[in-house]
Amino acid sequence: MIVADANLLAYLVVEGAHTPAALAVARRDDAWAAPRLWRSELMSTLGGYVRRGESAVAGALKRFAVAELAIGDREFDAEPADVLELAARSGCSTYDCEYVAVARALGVPRVTADKQILGAFPRIAVSPEDFVKR
Repeated sequence: MIVADANLLAYLVVEGAHTPAALAVARRDDAWAAPRLWRSELMSTLGGYVRRGESAVAGALKRFAVAELAIGDREFDAEPADVLELAARSGCSTYDCEYVAVARALGVPRVTADKQILGAFPRIAVSPEDFVKR
């Protein structure tokens, strides 16, 4: 199991330059987990595609449904104290720290391309490329 952030989910469901890396991660481990926050973050990303005319609403909803399948029943609540402690220590946003807190609680890696998170949490966060090499 891994904790996938909203960017990794977006890379999985929206065809682009990072899609091959997301697919490689899914082939390596298809049990993706996330804090419930992923829904709002992915919806925001998909909303941007709709507003820019790069996707119809129906297409965005299909992509969201694929992401729901990837996460399945592996949605978790992050402990507020953990999130705030991680944010205070790292300088990262509480949104990002929710993913880190869930990964830490589950004892699994957080797979992300976010350089700030990779730098702040080297024991927990791993890039998609490095995860696939494990």
